[in-house]
Amino acid sequence: MAGNDWINSYLEAILDVGPGIDEAKSSLLLRERGRFSPTRYFVEEVITGFDETDFHRTWLRVCAGDAESAGEEYEAGEHLEGEEAQRRNKRRLERERGRREAVADMSEDLSEGEKGDIVSDLSSHGETNKARLPRISSVETMEAWASQQKGKKLYIVLISLHGLIRGENMELGRDSDTGGQVKYVVELARALGSIPGVYRVDLLTRQVSSPEVDWSYGEPTEMLPPRNSEGLMDEMGESSGAYIVRVPFGPKDKYIQKELLWPYIPEFVDGALNHIIQMSKVLGEQIGNGHPVWPVAIHGHYADAGDSAALLSGALNVPMLFTGHSFGRDKLEQLLRQGRLSRDEINSTYKIMRRIEAEELSLDASEIVITSTRQEIEEQWRLYDGFDPILERKLRARIKRNVNCYGRFMPRMVVIPPGMEFHHIIPHDGDMDAEPEPDEDGNSPDPPIWTEIMRFFSNPRKPMILALARPDPKKNLTTLVKAFGECRPLRELANLTLIMGSRDNIDEMSGPNASVLLSILKLIDKYDLYGQVAYPKHHKQSDVPDIYRLAAKTKGVFINPAFIEPFGLTLIEAAAHGLPIVATKNGGPVDIDRVLDNSILVDPHDQQAIADALLKLVADKHLWAKCRANGLKNIHLFSWPEHCKTYLSKIASCKPRKPRWLQNKNDGSDDESSESDSPSDSLRDIHDISLNLKFSFDGSKDIRENIDGSLDSGDQRSKIENAMQTWSKGMAKSAQKSGSTTEKGDQKFPALRRRKHIIVIAVDSDGSSGFAETVRKIFEVLETERTEGSVGFILATSLNIREIRAFLESEGLKPTDFDSFICNSGGDLYYSSLHSEDSPFVVDLYYHSHIEYRWGGEGLRKTLVRWAASITDKKGGKEEHIVVEDEETSADYCYSFKVQKPGVIPPVREVRKLMRIQALRCNVIYCQNGSKINVIPVLASRSQALRYLYLRWGMDLSKVVVFVGESGDTDYEGLLGGIHKSVVLSGVCSSASGLHANRSYPLADVICNDSPNITRTSQGCSSSDLRAQMEELGLLKG
Repeated sequence: MAGNDWINSYLEAILDVGPGIDEAKSSLLLRERGRFSPTRYFVEEVITGFDETDFHRTWLRVCAGDAESAGEEYEAGEHLEGEEAQRRNKRRLERERGRREAVADMSEDLSEGEKGDIVSDLSSHGETNKARLPRISSVETMEAWASQQKGKKLYIVLISLHGLIRGENMELGRDSDTGGQVKYVVELARALGSIPGVYRVDLLTRQVSSPEVDWSYGEPTEMLPPRNSEGLMDEMGESSGAYIVRVPFGPKDKYIQKELLWPYIPEFVDGALNHIIQMSKVLGEQIGNGHPVWPVAIHGHYADAGDSAALLSGALNVPMLFTGHSFGRDKLEQLLRQGRLSRDEINSTYKIMRRIEAEELSLDASEIVITSTRQEIEEQWRLYDGFDPILERKLRARIKRNVNCYGRFMPRMVVIPPGMEFHHIIPHDGDMDAEPEPDEDGNSPDPPIWTEIMRFFSNPRKPMILALARPDPKKNLTTLVKAFGECRPLRELANLTLIMGSRDNIDEMSGPNASVLLSILKLIDKYDLYGQVAYPKHHKQSDVPDIYRLAAKTKGVFINPAFIEPFGLTLIEAAAHGLPIVATKNGGPVDIDRVLDNSILVDPHDQQAIADALLKLVADKHLWAKCRANGLKNIHLFSWPEHCKTYLSKIASCKPRKPRWLQNKNDGSDDESSESDSPSDSLRDIHDISLNLKFSFDGSKDIRENIDGSLDSGDQRSKIENAMQTWSKGMAKSAQKSGSTTEKGDQKFPALRRRKHIIVIAVDSDGSSGFAETVRKIFEVLETERTEGSVGFILATSLNIREIRAFLESEGLKPTDFDSFICNSGGDLYYSSLHSEDSPFVVDLYYHSHIEYRWGGEGLRKTLVRWAASITDKKGGKEEHIVVEDEETSADYCYSFKVQKPGVIPPVREVRKLMRIQALRCNVIYCQNGSKINVIPVLASRSQALRYLYLRWGMDLSKVVVFVGESGDTDYEGLLGGIHKSVVLSGVCSSASGLHANRSYPLADVICNDSPNITRTSQGCSSSDLRAQMEELGLLKG
């Protein structure tokens, strides 16, 4: 339809206009029992089902939007360098092409029906209230809802890593990392802990034991008592309530900014995983009848916590939620427009590409993405490869109609405005002329912060214009001061108060913040605003309500002039204290004003518009009173109970997930981490494994997927039972004959839980000779410990199980030399078996169920094959395919491809981008020095497989030592982080460094080379050098 742009616009208008005039009118189509009639559907639902006026208006808007978009592209080209303009245009074309291909793949059935959902329930985009639960408008409604939740006992985990987090006296504004997000997550945790049906909430953050910060940030745990505990005591349990749990990771005695936390994220994940597992067991004893109580959701806040939540969600197989708070792509675009820094300088300063990749992974892994406003969805999340609003609506329509999506997934976007505590707020009805009532001692009851502010003013009785924001360039405070300084009527009628965090010395502030503050001081001097502008150096968080009260007492106005405000919690706080508002029209204030109707929205770049809006509210007392009254009347719609009710209803809509093997346990008698070595314990282990383990003779795929990607459970169960019954009988006989409970582990499966140390050999190579030499050296050095059974071995590789067996046979090694095999880059997990020479490997099918979340199956494979066919080398006058599907080495959860010319293929980030654009969630890994590509489930990897072994068998990660080469496959970085030890074999696999040359972010951003957990051998990696390294790590006695 290339020549019919007006038709395209017309059809897009149909999809965008929303429900028809008469929503109650039932569709004849829905009553039909015969075959689907596209003509009747179009006539009834489109021609007669839409308001023609709205239809035409939307059509014009779409056409205008196309023109405006084209204009914006041109204007952007004016300000950006040609390279940046081309990059943006390339991204737009890539998205359009990806969307077309995805829609084409799904066009085999019911393509006409996709429109139906778009005009019905769009609650995930906040476009209608039809599917939402009614808002809480009374105490009775809340009590009725609460009574329905009393039987539930949920465990919720929140994560917010950066900044300084504590429950009281929060140091908001202390630095750029300790801002509104800190207050939000603390209040959310506290509010959720007070809601009926929620037993425990853990807010996980970083433990900071540094002399430069208060000692309270080093406390491992801090309880968050509810603001109003009335009626909650009966439901309180031993471990119930909300807690801040501080997990140690990173430099132990140093507080570092969020951009430097990336190398330590795996260490946090391991520590958080340990806490959640232990807490789940504790809660299981208290409220779970002995069965672990797993989190109903893990909620990451900001990119760093989103990355952590994704890994934890994958390790535990529980649902993930995500809130971005601010956006890396948006920040990158803004910094590029400013033109002060190059792309490389931006990435070096802000680690922006690592942040963006974390946000993309969060989109891959999240069931629900919680936003504060529609603006986040429409203008910010749509910048990401992993989210396309148009494709999301099509997928949602198909899901509701039970139509195959061919392996494509999109997270649900849900708009839930942040909440606020209102019970302690009493709007001020007085004015500055009223005499304050003295307290019992005859002293003035005015808060100290009032005196601190009013000392700046020559006439403190004038209305106060209040701005409360840290001196960050994006908060646009300099434009506000200019607007105030250049508007004489405004200066005569009002004072200006700037609450810009706390500071001691400007020279000690961060560069951007200090620059803004110095600019403001210069502007005050330029316009001679002394006596009219207050900018106190210090205030406590507890002073903020008093500051709002002072502004209301003077009949003042609150202003938020930020260039973009994702939400604007301060606007709600100001409205609750009875202040009218002037706010930016970009972002959350638009949605807030729709509810409160107490604001004037302005263009933050328009200095005159800011001055006019402020003057209008200050001068017009009737308008001021109307805005104040509207805000106070509607403010209850932003309460924390309202937020939590909606929040929990969205969690309830997620499909419950937890470690799959635990779902088959009906008693709590079998302790997975038991240290018992008795034969009876061994047989219980065998029985447990037999529930979901399968022999593999050659690594071929015996279990095939159905069309929808599911497994035939009947065939699967019968195969497992038949194989395991035979094996269990043989194992029982062997155990009876031997009658032994030796430490060597012959009687217990698997032996991982009994080893003092676990050696993981994860050296990557494109050949087997160097790999075999490395294995032999490690075995030689640890020969005594191998014989004693105190040290176990895991082989972690990109090879499949058939290739591993061939390698072991060629080198004269036995499968039983290893406890476990992580194959296909983490797509499969096998154990060695002592009881069959023909079938020496046992596959853990529970691991498959653990990693299959959002696995695209056949739909993903077809897209990958199509991509592979498009990668050609046209040199020499003929076209040569350089990427070919490798069906022999592929498996159910790993699609493999051979690469004929590794130097010609696109970098791995481009393949990941292509899959995300088409809503396919997977982990693409270039391996074997670029000669092979493995594509596995999005939350699967070799490092995640180690966490699974910890969860499944109690393998202590702190006792694990991972051997890697100098470089490796593109999942190399995951093996070097965490609480385990890593030994880098210098000179081994150095040729694979080319795989990392075209990364979106450098390895140095995510690997801490001076970590005490990482050691390096000397060049050549001799046996004596290996022995020295192992003695240093405590594996050998010196």
